[in-house]
Amino acid sequence: MKSRPDLKSDEHFMRLAIQEAVKALGRTAPNPVVGAVIVKNKKVISKGYHHAAGLPHAEIEALLKVILGFRLQPSAFSPQPCPLAGCTLYVTLEPCSSYGKTPPCTQALLAAGITRVVYGATDPDKRHRGRAQRLLKKRGVAVTEGILEEECAALNAHWNHRTTTGMPWVIAKAGLSLDGHIDSPPHRRWISSAKSRKEAMRLRASVEAILVGGGTVRTDNPSLTIRDIRIAKDHPQPWRVLWSRSEKIPVKSKLLTDAHRDRTLVFNGMTLRKVLQELGKRGISSLLIEGGGHTLGEAFRRKLVDEVRFFIAPVIQGGNIPAVSAFISPAHLTDVTHTKIGSDVMISARVDLCDSKRLSEN
Repeated sequence: MKSRPDLKSDEHFMRLAIQEAVKALGRTAPNPVVGAVIVKNKKVISKGYHHAAGLPHAEIEALLKVILGFRLQPSAFSPQPCPLAGCTLYVTLEPCSSYGKTPPCTQALLAAGITRVVYGATDPDKRHRGRAQRLLKKRGVAVTEGILEEECAALNAHWNHRTTTGMPWVIAKAGLSLDGHIDSPPHRRWISSAKSRKEAMRLRASVEAILVGGGTVRTDNPSLTIRDIRIAKDHPQPWRVLWSRSEKIPVKSKLLTDAHRDRTLVFNGMTLRKVLQELGKRGISSLLIEGGGHTLGEAFRRKLVDEVRFFIAPVIQGGNIPAVSAFISPAHLTDVTHTKIGSDVMISARVDLCDSKRLSEN
């Protein structure tokens, strides 16, 4: 990006827009998180963010705060210029330019008289990418794109992935012994430590859906709820996804009978890839696969995993169930970090899908 005299100022106000966006993290699915700031004469006059799907977009919320405040002033009944004339709007994501549940934000910006629009990340959908810039410039609005682009794009990494691939970002999670097994030893329910289990709960709270295989349901009868950590009262329970090759699922399973049963999706007789595609169509952008070993093995074998979170306990126990069962081609990892959690070590990494594909073809 070429240096400009106002670049420092643009980055300052874009950081404020990012601060607005993060207020809604985890609450806007299937929409992205977006923040907006309106500036006039280098002073912020309004802020806004997208609260939830179906509610006003960030740009609209920021505009309304100015317009409604303007109309409520007694002086507003006398002729005077619109308070948005000469304003710059900063927004973390390219303004929408097509009809969805709400009208296009580009139309609202034009109608409001915004003079300049600055956005961080470009819409990843090729049908819309760059369209806002063309529409706004055609009507005389100055447009600057790519300000703090990486930071803005990172706000919606999972949403970006679903938008471009049609499937959610997949995180493979397992708690396993040092010798690679996930079945608990006799007289011990858990392999990983209490601190690791709390971290796993935070991981659950960060995704939109959690998937397990039918074998895990039949053996462990999990609830897949968020427990033992603090979350906002309005934080949604992630979708619970049950994938089974057969229809032999106990009718009294917690996933089918507890208070969150309406947040359970059951897929029988479908390939795992097809299940992910169906979840993508439902607007689910992030998925945690918790097992068991066969399900994780299938996910790796079909190259469906994007990220890994393995909690390794300092115990050698033998066992019958490996963390990843069935033959797979090597999955090479990048951006690997090792974090000590209690007595365990958490391995976090991205899966190098390009490298895995190359190896499988050799």
